[in-house]
Amino acid sequence: MYEVVGSTERFKGHIFRVVTDQVTMPGGEVAGRDVVRHVGAVGVVALDDAGRVVLVRQYRHPVGRYLWELPAGLIDVLGEGLAAAALRELAEEADLTAGRVDLLVDMFTTPGCSDEMIRVFLARDLSAIPEHERHARTDEEADMQVELVPLDDAVAMVLDGRITNGPAVGGLLAAARARDTGFAGLRPADTPVPPR
Repeated sequence: MYEVVGSTERFKGHIFRVVTDQVTMPGGEVAGRDVVRHVGAVGVVALDDAGRVVLVRQYRHPVGRYLWELPAGLIDVLGEGLAAAALRELAEEADLTAGRVDLLVDMFTTPGCSDEMIRVFLARDLSAIPEHERHARTDEEADMQVELVPLDDAVAMVLDGRITNGPAVGGLLAAARARDTGFAGLRPADTPVPPR
């Protein structure tokens, strides 16, 4: 049941490809299912000593508007570990490094049509990157706005609809829960990824 018996590639790009899989169903019939195969992504809830989180406001063309998000990006550097990728994104988008990184939450962003999984980390013990070592932002990142927001205020932004980016919603709610439980139960940053 749910065995892929055939697959046709419809599109192939740098970040994702689109395939139509032929999948056996519980009754034995075969049905076509269009799937976006994604390279995967990482995100990071960066929490400072004052209990504030880093939010970035970035233009997202598919939805035609700016969104409040976490520092995040693609898993697109060959051989780079997921925690290292998250720290790279934190450095590139927020000019910060972290002395401690834990796994916060794994999420499939749109499992009805895509296999994209994002792993969100919790970064603490933050330090600013010296100005002369900072990443030069281009394209949509060139006008990115970076804000430090109290975690409870960020959660309120989720609940009142100002934050609608899925990984930000999940990451911020998970970070608030982790904080409220004294960060008990956080998984190590190098926890293996569930099979895809």
